[in-house]
Order: sequence, then structure tokens, then C-alpha cells
Amino acid sequence: MTVTPETPVRLTQFAHGGGCACKIPPGELEDVLGSLAAPLAPPTDTPLLVGTATGDDAAVVALPASEGGPAQALVSTADFFTPVVDDPFDWGRIAAANALSDVYAMGGRPVVAVNLLAWPREVLPFELAREVLRGGLEIAAEAGCHVGGGHSVDDPEPKYGMAVTGLADPARLLRNDAGRPGLPLSLTKPLGLGVLNNRHKATGERFEQAVATMVALNRDAARAALAAGASCATDVTGFGLLGHLHKLARASNVTAVLDTAAVPYLDGAREAVRDGYVSGGTRRNLDWVAPFTDFGATDADTRLLLADAQTSGGLLVAGEIPGAPVIGELVPRGPHSVVLR
Repeated sequence: MTVTPETPVRLTQFAHGGGCACKIPPGELEDVLGSLAAPLAPPTDTPLLVGTATGDDAAVVALPASEGGPAQALVSTADFFTPVVDDPFDWGRIAAANALSDVYAMGGRPVVAVNLLAWPREVLPFELAREVLRGGLEIAAEAGCHVGGGHSVDDPEPKYGMAVTGLADPARLLRNDAGRPGLPLSLTKPLGLGVLNNRHKATGERFEQAVATMVALNRDAARAALAAGASCATDVTGFGLLGHLHKLARASNVTAVLDTAAVPYLDGAREAVRDGYVSGGTRRNLDWVAPFTDFGATDADTRLLLADAQTSGGLLVAGEIPGAPVIGELVPRGPHSVVLR
């Protein structure tokens, strides 16, 4: 379909999936990455502090020390996806907040980003792409992050995101392998973004609570986590809360016990699950974590919500931070990496 000025544009109809629900399934991704040979050792003055071993949110490299200056680490990440909402400006804001989140999830601050844009230029007006980029610029400005250009390609399916570079204190990183028994687990945004976005894609209904949640930066949550002395965190995105919780528990060699009654959800999320607006990505997430999870008596709809593929979700922090509900705790490693209560 070629869009004309008289044609209402619904960007989500030009994509096979939406947002982080279009990620490669985690099991398939780990199979591929696990088969790759280890890279050559980098120069000794820039050691890799965080790489692919634990599946963390970004790569971190220690920068050479400058005489008299503080130690610094460079944080590098990239994230892009197909339209998660129909409004191009909102999509740009959501994609930018999601890309910046990986830097915050490592305890860093974003410094500079470059745009990543794929656009079906003979199908969708380029004026819509301008609105997408404008949304990204607005969120980057809010974050105090430069946008220094980018890269674009002609593509049958629209995609947008950013590659982001940030800085962090190497002694105060937030890592997914730094959890230890006895720490509480806090979640800084409610779940349900995936099912509400899927309902939006199917029906055109607009969910302001979902948009407001997705465009909110994780900057303040990261600052609060560092101020509280936390050293372990991850953000909750395409693999769902259960997937990211499993990765954190596995990397830290602990078990995460989740209090399902304490997990917050967006208004309308349970109704969206009840009415069948569950993405294939969410169901794949649930299949992936099932062998590692003790579900107890948790009902089927709650399991789906806990595995719901989030886009620009919150931080999952091993520690207590103001304003974020405590949803569980880390305990010594048991037979499962995640236990639901």
C-alpha cells in the first residue's frame, strides 16, 4: 500500500511486529552468540569491563586514566525497532527513551547518540520520518544527550532507534551479575506495555498511560539506585520481566523469588490479556523461561503479563529505591533461577 495525502497513516500496520516484541527470541539469540569464537584481546589500556558473557544491557570499556582526573568508563549500546504506536512523533520519543535506557541501566549517563533509521521511502511520506526524528531529538535533549547525525537506509519496513555512547564511574556500575542473596528487588515502571501496544496495533485504540510510561526516561531511577548504593540492575524490555529476571539471577548465581501480588500493572493490561492481545514475542518469552521457573499456583494470565514483551520499560534493581515497589528478593541459588509466590 502506498500512502497518499488522503490515506490515514497507521504506522503499526507497516510492521510485522511492534517495539521490543520484534526482538529475536532470547533462546535463539543465545544459541547464536554462544557459537561465536571469543574475540581477540583488546588493547590493555582499554579493558572490556562488561561484554557479552552475562547478556548485560550495554558494553562497558575502561578509559585510559588521565593524570589527576577521575576514572571513567565508556558505555556503548544500540537499539532500534519497528513502530510500536501509530503517531510518528511518539514513536520517535519512545524509541529514543528505550535506547538511552541501556546506558542508565548500567549506571551511566548518555553523552552522544546517532540515529538509526530504516524507511520505505516509496511507500511512506518522508515527512513522517522527520516527525520520528523530531521525537528522538526531543527525548535526547531532555536527557542532555547530543545527537550527532546517524545512518539511514531504504527498507520495506520502517525502523528507528539510536546508537548511544555514555560515561560511567567504573567503580559504580550497575551490572546484572552483581546480585547477592538478601537483596530486595524493586521495579520502577509497571508492566503491561506489550499487551496494550498489541491492542493499539490491532484496534487503533490509544493508551495514554502506556505512551507516558514508555517516553519516561530511566535517568532518575538510575540515579536513585546509585544513591542507594545499588550495584545490580537491568532494564525490563523485550524479554519481559521473567526473562530479564532470569538473566540477572543466572548471571549472579542466585534465585529470584517474585511476589506476584506486588508487581504493578498499567490500567487495562489485564483486560488486554483477557481479550487475547498477546504478542508472539511474549509467548516465546514464556516458553523460554519455563524450564528455569517455578510458577507455583500463578494463573495463566499473570504468567503472560510477567513475560510480556515491554518496550522502554523500567529498571529492575537489586535494592530499594524511593517510589519503586519491592516485588521480591534474591536468595541463595536453588533448583530454579526464578520462583513465583
